[in-house]
Amino acid sequence: MPAQKVFIQNRKTQKIAVVVEVPAQIFDSQKFQSGKLAFVMHGLSGFKEQPHLQTIAAAFLERGYTVVRFDTTNTFGESEGDYENATVTNYYEDLEDVIAWSKGQPWYQEPFVLSGHSLGGICVGLYAEKYPEKVKALAPISTVVSGELTLKNSYKQGINEEWRRTGWKEEQSISKPGVVKRLPWSHMEDRLQYDLLKNVQNLTMPVLLVVGEKDESTPVEHQKILYDALPGTKELNIIPGALHTFREAAHLAELKQIIQQWLVKIDILPVARL
Repeated sequence: MPAQKVFIQNRKTQKIAVVVEVPAQIFDSQKFQSGKLAFVMHGLSGFKEQPHLQTIAAAFLERGYTVVRFDTTNTFGESEGDYENATVTNYYEDLEDVIAWSKGQPWYQEPFVLSGHSLGGICVGLYAEKYPEKVKALAPISTVVSGELTLKNSYKQGINEEWRRTGWKEEQSISKPGVVKRLPWSHMEDRLQYDLLKNVQNLTMPVLLVVGEKDESTPVEHQKILYDALPGTKELNIIPGALHTFREAAHLAELKQIIQQWLVKIDILPVARL
């Protein structure tokens, strides 16, 4: 598919790498406005080229959507910043800034669809709660639901004791072999400010939730809490055997199929308004 990569600046004048993909049929006809637009956002320490991000983007592209992916600042992609400074706040602000930049582009369309994985999931959810009139539909994948649930879950797994005591959490990156990810405890303090359940009544648009059966970071029980609270048209899909980040070919194929089947439905639904 034709793709364009550009570098824009966020509100802090940091460089953000953005990739825009236009469906082949739209590009070939030289009509830049497809009438359908989706933003796809990675999770904590993620980047726009991860297989599950590319899979989500492909699902939208094949349904005729123009797709925008980007690397937030403070991650391991092409944007500026250091991972040690990664927060929900900075990820969310970058999402707002990318959408604000998009408004000046010929392919921009409202309402649009938002999809994000993990920390990207809570960010797109927060945006939809703040600007529901701009969002046609929402697809948070393996989403963080709230900082409080994250905190309780990580204590259950025995993660927080050392993190809080030393001030740092260190782990090897799977997506970037050889990279050690170091995250300060202040990240958790920032995350505790955020909760999708607080303004969940604003999510009146169709919502698709997808999670791996064996996800230990944003487990099925968290997704069910959010699902039960959602006021509108909603779906919850659990992919058997899958972990938090979808990497196996079978899991990626199922994720793509779930999204495409959902898009068939939302493309014929009237846009919900508050």
